[in-house]
Amino acid sequence: MPGIILTQNRTFLIGPVAKLLGYIMEGIFFCLDKIGIPNIGLSIILFTIVIYLLMMPLTIKQQKFSKLSAKMNPELQAIQARYKNKKDNESMMRMNEETQAVYAKYGVSPTGSCLQLLIQMPILFALYRVIYSMPAYVGKIKDAFFPLVDELISQTGSADFIQTFKDAGMFARQFTNEAFTGGNMDYIRNTYIDVLNRASTLEWHSIAEKFPSLSADVTNTVETLEKYNNFLGLNIGNSPSFIVKESLASGAYLMVAAAIAVPLLAAVTQWINTKLMPQPENNNSQENAMASSMKTMNYMMPIMSAIFCYTLPAGMGLYWVAGAVVRSIQQVVINKHIDKMDLDEVIKKNVEKRNKKLAKAGIDPNKINSYANMSTRNIASKANSSTSQMTQAQKDAAVKNSTEYYNKNAKPGSLASKANMVKQYNEKNNRK
Repeated sequence: MPGIILTQNRTFLIGPVAKLLGYIMEGIFFCLDKIGIPNIGLSIILFTIVIYLLMMPLTIKQQKFSKLSAKMNPELQAIQARYKNKKDNESMMRMNEETQAVYAKYGVSPTGSCLQLLIQMPILFALYRVIYSMPAYVGKIKDAFFPLVDELISQTGSADFIQTFKDAGMFARQFTNEAFTGGNMDYIRNTYIDVLNRASTLEWHSIAEKFPSLSADVTNTVETLEKYNNFLGLNIGNSPSFIVKESLASGAYLMVAAAIAVPLLAAVTQWINTKLMPQPENNNSQENAMASSMKTMNYMMPIMSAIFCYTLPAGMGLYWVAGAVVRSIQQVVINKHIDKMDLDEVIKKNVEKRNKKLAKAGIDPNKINSYANMSTRNIASKANSSTSQMTQAQKDAAVKNSTEYYNKNAKPGSLASKANMVKQYNEKNNRK
């Protein structure tokens, strides 16, 4: 039975997505290799750009929902305020029905942004897995570990030795897995590659010291990997913390500056990215608290980015920077696109789209459900009792105004006219 962690990720949902993204990464590296620049750093940048461009339609939909939410929130808050202290079933049904009417008016779903997030999350996790385990998805990079891996496997005590490496602990289960102990060579090779892929320069040198007969193979493998990992003079297979420590010892202060630049750029680009993201409007105390939390997160995220990118391999930091830059550019474009949108036209199209879906499902969109009818009767009865004390002329004027208001830009009795009625009711209560 294969272990939980393999060179290729096999987690439910994330594993298949990572495999698909791996094909994209392999295609990018293949193209770069064909033009003579087989570079992992450049591959990560291009890969990040491609993935975020593919996800751009989802991002735009999410931003649209945010804009529509800001526009309809005052109506939703008025409904919540009116039923704030009412917990009986009838009041809860009315609140739910009126809330649904508002969502229907704007043609959106209460879970409008959840679907986009649910789709994006496995993609982002899978993207991370691909970058973190490049040899698993890019054949050319995996080939760089041979013939060293086969020679190392044949050495007595090599498995115990590489388990002493700093990052070997995350693969501890693989060494005790029955596939490893049973002699499954593919599984054993993958396990060795998992560990060696995260080995530092000192750990590579320790292999040659421990097994002198493998010195030539170690040298060839390290040179090939350094060629692939070299990005602007940095070996992105090492962490900035390791590069700083090693460079200070050798007096290479320029490399120290280059290594520190990775987490600093990650923090700065992350900060810019958060500033460009839409911020919640402060309409009430609840949203004030949300805005305060968001502000705290906006300061914490850049700091966390710097810490992670200082301790993780520089390749992950490069991805972090590239991702933040791409998202920032993307956000500028999306903001301009959203600002030019006619939200009233968007709402109209959303309602039409929703009505078509209802009609296709056999539901007449012009009919109000039982809860809506109940609410209508209640509102109508209140209106009748209040108008009993009015003169006939006042009654006629009130009926005319009410009918015109309810049916403005909507068919009489339609869901849109019903939402307008709810809105008018909210506005009257807010003026009291």
